[in-house]
Amino acid sequence: MSEQRLGALRERLTQDGLDGFLGFREQDFRYLVGFSGDAGALVVGQADALLLTDSRYIETAQAEVRGARTAQHGQPLVQDVAAAMRQMGGERWGFDAESVSYGLYQRLQAQGTQLVPTQGIVLSLRMVKDREEIARLRRACAIAADALEELIDRLRPGMTEQDAAVWLEGRMREMGAEGAAFPFIVASGPRGSLPHAGASARVLQAGDMVTLDVGCRYLGYHSDITRTVGLGTPAAELRQIYEVVRQAQAAGIAAARPGVLARDVDRAAREVIAAAGYGERFGHGTGHGVGLEIHEWPQVSTRSDDTLAVGMVLTVEPGIYLPGLGGVRIEDTVLVTADGAEVLTPSPKSLRML
Repeated sequence: MSEQRLGALRERLTQDGLDGFLGFREQDFRYLVGFSGDAGALVVGQADALLLTDSRYIETAQAEVRGARTAQHGQPLVQDVAAAMRQMGGERWGFDAESVSYGLYQRLQAQGTQLVPTQGIVLSLRMVKDREEIARLRRACAIAADALEELIDRLRPGMTEQDAAVWLEGRMREMGAEGAAFPFIVASGPRGSLPHAGASARVLQAGDMVTLDVGCRYLGYHSDITRTVGLGTPAAELRQIYEVVRQAQAAGIAAARPGVLARDVDRAAREVIAAAGYGERFGHGTGHGVGLEIHEWPQVSTRSDDTLAVGMVLTVEPGIYLPGLGGVRIEDTVLVTADGAEVLTPSPKSLRML
């Protein structure tokens, strides 16, 4: 698999008039050559590739890396990177401008290298997932969805948001996850109007609507699912907006199919919410790509120019947020298939009042 991915990268470099690529992100390492460490540099020329890492990871690299040589670098790292570039030849070397600091750029330039900033070369390759990636994403999604269902069965007034989050991460690890995909969002009662409210010490109360936005990481790949449930009987307007969001999310998933612009998925969901009179209460994008990062391409928003293709994995997560009262969000991770979108995080979506 690494040879295919490196081959695709080299084709892209040729198209862009580049002789090689420097990768410094752990996602670049894992995607291109299978290395799970987070320190070092990947030097990819047209006929050779070298993964440089330090003494903490060299044995791991030697066991995991495919399609590239491995070596333990000295200090500073940039000297060995520059030496590898000179050995591989070429004059124009690309790097990801979003992940290389200005300080690192200056240190590399001081070695006499000619660096060309690029935008998302590896990210664009990662948008369409291969069979191995999809299998890992399926497992990550299954763990998250199953563990969340167990948590929902346990939710009771008197628990804190933090109680729920801690229990859930532990359960995901018991089921085989490497850890949480991100700090869980557990937003109860009036805190539900905060789209990214981290779990707090607030005690869950009867009548609360509770939004649970969670996910896990499995073999480097992430999952993302949100369900909103009621403890007892929430306020009538919260029950009303729940149904609006449920319909909006269904419209977004129905719109997700090959050849469709990602912004049209956003529009499909957003139109349902706007028609119900809550357009101003849905301020974020409808979704995002999921893979080696919890947020990656494609972007599913009003500004996105991305076109969906078979093998892309993304979220569909509209919401409505009412300050002082609460909020509702419903989210699934979905796989774009030839027939449309397959939900990878199956879980009931009718309003549950526990």
